[in-house]
Amino acid sequence: QVQLVESGGGLVQAGGSLRLSCTASGNISRINDMGWFRQVPGQQRKLVALISATDTTIYADSVKGRFAISRDNAKNTVYLQMNSLKPEDTGVYYCYAILRQRPTMPFVNDWGQGTQVTVSS
Repeated sequence: QVQLVESGGGLVQAGGSLRLSCTASGNISRINDMGWFRQVPGQQRKLVALISATDTTIYADSVKGRFAISRDNAKNTVYLQMNSLKPEDTGVYYCYAILRQRPTMPFVNDWGQGTQVTVSS
């Protein structure tokens, strides 16, 4: 069984910074893409940032220049450094990974339980 466990959320004033972490644990053979999605009440989960196994990154337009995604493959961990936070960055941030547990198994999408980020004005 695989678990994605996030940490680092919280309450911060506009202009401040937070760093989210997510570690995948359990029986894991390989992890491809890892990333972060944000969800606010009444809306679908939306991509914030994604990083491939070769460190290619993708960002939502709204966070470009402010957020930075990185990963430590040895630790099966992905990070999201969030700077210059705005109230519209508020939401539940979900860790995401495409992984497989054994070389003979297919890749599957996996999600963390979510961590709340609240940016006050």
